Amino acid sequence: MPEALIPVQLLWVNLVTDGLPATALGFNRPDPHIMQHKPRSAKQPIVSSWLLVRYTIIGAYVGFATVFGYAWHYMYSPQGPHVSYYELTHFHQCERLFGDRMDCAATFGGAHALIASTISLSILVSIEMFNAMNSLSENASLFEVPLWTNPSLIGAILLSFALHFGILYIPFFNAIFSVVPLGVVEWKAILYMSAPIIVIDEGLKWVSRTFIDPPATVHLVTSDKKTQ
Repeated sequence: MPEALIPVQLLWVNLVTDGLPATALGFNRPDPHIMQHKPRSAKQPIVSSWLLVRYTIIGAYVGFATVFGYAWHYMYSPQGPHVSYYELTHFHQCERLFGDRMDCAATFGGAHALIASTISLSILVSIEMFNAMNSLSENASLFEVPLWTNPSLIGAILLSFALHFGILYIPFFNAIFSVVPLGVVEWKAILYMSAPIIVIDEGLKWVSRTFIDPPATVHLVTSDKKTQ
């Protein structure tokens, strides 16, 4: 399959859209269940085996969604060329295999390639913003620690999206980042493919709270009992 992202786009994600939310997460409030857990042992690794599993699942979905967004334009988008999965994964042999029924240069290059790459980039940026929301707490649900508990993160997400919209809809930046403006259909697909990261992480947090590291039950001692 053609490359979904080019180096300058990956640099954009790493330096701009990741940097602002990561900085804002430093202003998170303390975890609501922090006093219901035992102190961590100094010998305990920073990344536990379960946390590594969580990162792997999240990372796998990020990769899948980014690549699928590229394929979605070619295979399913109303504005796409509607090629098959076999044709898409054998694009480098297009002239030999499909040259008699397909304009290979127009199909796998030009406008279609730019649109598909822009969709992949926008999915990656959107997922990073949703992941920042997931990071408001390691194990607490977004319903318990909602986005508005960290106003700095709200501002960082809005500014990151504003910068991303800038490279998409300001013509000067289109050539630099090899992107094109997207329409409503594309943005709906981007949200549909990005938003499940919240559901996935909510499920992983539930597993953490319920089985891996459940908060201990705290028994309050009243002043009357203390004096007895």
